[in-house]
Order: sequence, then structure tokens, then C-alpha cells
Amino acid sequence: MPDPAPRSDLVYRTRLPVRLWHWTNAVTLFIMLMTGLMIFNAHPRLYWGAYGANFDHAWLEIGNHGTNGYLTIAGIEVPTTGVLGYAMGTAEAFPPLVTLPGQYNVPVARIWHFFFAWVLVSGWMAFAIYSLFSKHLFNDLLLKWEEAKPASLWHDIKAHARLHLPKGEAARHYNPLQKLAYLGVLLAGLPLMVLTGLTMSPAMDAAWPWLLVLFHGRQSARSLHFIVAAGLALFIVVHLTMVLLAGPINELRSMITGWYRLPPEDILPEPARSEPAQMEEGA
Repeated sequence: MPDPAPRSDLVYRTRLPVRLWHWTNAVTLFIMLMTGLMIFNAHPRLYWGAYGANFDHAWLEIGNHGTNGYLTIAGIEVPTTGVLGYAMGTAEAFPPLVTLPGQYNVPVARIWHFFFAWVLVSGWMAFAIYSLFSKHLFNDLLLKWEEAKPASLWHDIKAHARLHLPKGEAARHYNPLQKLAYLGVLLAGLPLMVLTGLTMSPAMDAAWPWLLVLFHGRQSARSLHFIVAAGLALFIVVHLTMVLLAGPINELRSMITGWYRLPPEDILPEPARSEPAQMEEGA
């Protein structure tokens, strides 16, 4: 009778500060994205430059022709009835299902958005300080020399495309694509969200006029704010998809308790041995 497969090791993979920041950030980003969509509904057009109003040329617009919703981007109009422009019986750019509050209320959405923006900034600063002093940034997030080589990155991309996820000891640490994604959010996505958000505030523009110079106008900052928010939403979708593929119970246990069971490595069957042909006597 064959020996049973060895049980995967249970390891402590996710430390408490990382878990706290993860869940705080998750709640904060969901609320900010949904309130941001409500604020966007007040003027569902995006522009480049310093000016933007109803009669200016918009590079992106979400609207409706009666009960027919549409998305116009770079002059190309795409029908979006039931998804954008007109959905769930409401003639809004984004339907109540994905906005906070559910019914059209921009003042309340702004209050929630600004409050959780401070939560986002405070959490980001605390996590950045922790990552530096605990060496989490250097030990866990920054790519090693071998991982940063193009051949290594391409190998990791192909493995993920084939859904060959890390197993055994390789699953104990972040893989190169995870590191790049997390660093992109931590060092680029969140800071850019904050800076473009500040640029849309007249009071901050008066205090820090260099923001308008940096982003070439308030409307450009608004467009970049929307694009980065869409990128973060895409990151969340990909992240949740990978959690489901890797095993949601094991991944959630790691982010709640810190303990993670290493997935067992695939055991390849030994190649069949061919017996040497025996010469018949007298042949």
C-alpha cells in the first residue's frame, strides 16, 4: 500500500501589522471607490488641462440618450445600457449598486470620501514606517537580484498565465509578480491617488500651487485620479481572483490569523524502467 502524501507545513506567514493594514485598507478602498463613483455622477466627463465644463471637449463621457446608456472615450461611443449611463432604472453614469450612498447624494458622498481619505493616508504612513523599521520592505517586498532579471520575470508571468501557482517552500514568500503589484500600489498608486485628490481642492491649490503645475491643471488631476482609481479596482479584481485560485480558506486564514498551510508540491511519478532485452540462448 503506497505511503500517504506528506501533510503540508503550517507556517506563520503574515505578521499582525500587515494584516491590520490589509483589512483597514480593504474597507477604506471599497468605500472610497464607491463614494468616488457617486461624486463622479455629478459630472460624468473627464478632461485634460486646466478647464472642464459641459461644452468643453471631454476625452471620456458616460451618459444616456433617454433610456439608452453610452460610454464615449476618445470620440468613440459604445452602448452601455444596463451597465453605465442608464441601469437599474436610473439615468446616472454609475448605478446605485456600485455607489455610496445608494441613492444620489453627492454631499454625503463627499463627507465619507474625505473622511476615509484621511484613514487611507494615516494607514499608508503607518505601514510605510513599519515596513522600513521592521525591514518588511527590504526582506519581503523588494525584488531580489535574481527575481528582477527579465528572464525570471517572464518565467513567472508564463507560470501564472498557466495557473501554475507557487507550492511548497516557494509559497512561503511573495512571488515576483506579487511584489511588483504590491510595490506599485504602495509606492505609486496610493501616493498618486492622494496627490491628485489634493489637487482637486481649491484650498490645497492655494496652499500648494505646485500641485497644479505638477499635474498640468485641476482637470488633468481629476482624469489621473479616475484612471488610478480604475487601476486599483482592477488590482482588487485580480487579487480576489488569485485568492480564489490559490485556495480561499487557506489564504483567508493567513490574513486573519497569520498562519498559512504550504500547498504540497506536485510529486511527479518516477519514469518507468525498461528491462534489458534478454538474448535467447542459441540465437
